Amino acid sequence: MIVIVDYGMGNLNSVKRRLDSLAQDVVISNDSRVIAQAERLILPGVGHFGQAMDNLKKMSLIAILNDLVIESKIPVLGICLGMQLMTKSSEEGDVEGLGWFDCNTEKMKVGNNSIYKLPHIGWNTITFEQSNQLMEGIEWNSEVYFVHNYGVYNAPQNQILNHTDYGSSFVSALQKDNIIGMQYHPEKSHDVGLQILRNFLKFN
Repeated sequence: MIVIVDYGMGNLNSVKRRLDSLAQDVVISNDSRVIAQAERLILPGVGHFGQAMDNLKKMSLIAILNDLVIESKIPVLGICLGMQLMTKSSEEGDVEGLGWFDCNTEKMKVGNNSIYKLPHIGWNTITFEQSNQLMEGIEWNSEVYFVHNYGVYNAPQNQILNHTDYGSSFVSALQKDNIIGMQYHPEKSHDVGLQILRNFLKFN
């Protein structure tokens, strides 16, 4: 069973619709009893980092997520805000995250604000930092869809999967063992995104 974690922050149904075309047992839930049965987790999200962490705490979901991801090591995919929550902290709300990745989330560093508007919305390209099962069938400089004001700029090299340029180079995907984070939205990225989700369903 694939569980999309509902912590009150965003684009759940669009993720489910894309996954429904690839898998049979996809549910949206914030019930820890349902989440505990997951074979794979999706942590989506659009919105404020501080509010998202507050919601996870109020719903008592952090312990079950840590148990499944850190102890049981089931595959988990964080999308957009979901990836940011996997970092140690964010400048948005100045609060601690889940700490699954050894990096922090920062305000986007675009340099020239007259050219690079925030939020970063729309199509942009990804480059690969390592050969990885998650990128099978994906071409260098493939376009994916972004919507964000914050991002990751510094992470351990062996955890970086993709980079993207928007005023400066930022980390657009991370992978550490069973933990995957994507700043872009594979569910909105047409055929490229569908292939990435297909790869995640086979990821082990």
